[in-house]
Amino acid sequence: MDETEFWEIVDSTRAAAEGDPEDQAELLVERLVRLDPDAVLDFARHFEARFNRAYRWDLWGAAAVLLGGASDDAFDFFRCWLIGQGREVFEGALHDPDGLADLLDDFDEEIDGDAEELGYAADEAYEQLTGVVAPDLGLPPQAAEPEGTPVDFEDDTALAERFPSLWRRFGPG
Repeated sequence: MDETEFWEIVDSTRAAAEGDPEDQAELLVERLVRLDPDAVLDFARHFEARFNRAYRWDLWGAAAVLLGGASDDAFDFFRCWLIGQGREVFEGALHDPDGLADLLDDFDEEIDGDAEELGYAADEAYEQLTGVVAPDLGLPPQAAEPEGTPVDFEDDTALAERFPSLWRRFGPG
């Protein structure tokens, strides 16, 4: 599976789920079980590589603005959600996290920003296909610390200065 096919699967499941991350995860499993186990592992590698690539302080800060704070787990689930938004939003956010203010049509804290299930979809599909747990993907582990300069998530002034567009559009108040 190449990168284009990976993103096509992500985009088609997001569109079919009308943006609901839980529905998207279910549709993703349904789509992946129609593939062979090796293709499912390829999908998982693409997903995991992007998940690790998004382990950055600036994205964590953007998540904190959007979510009104972001614990370790919340940031993990946010990164899954970000991948689930498709190539344009994902790559745009990596290029300029504050640019999410323009890339997102809307952001509903009740359903957006948390797509934990997307992170498990390939594993679930692989297990359904083979009856066994997916093997190690052979990718380097996530870095011990996020890339970049740490962000103080408790400092609203610093967040507003670092992410002015996100803060204006989605910040508190």
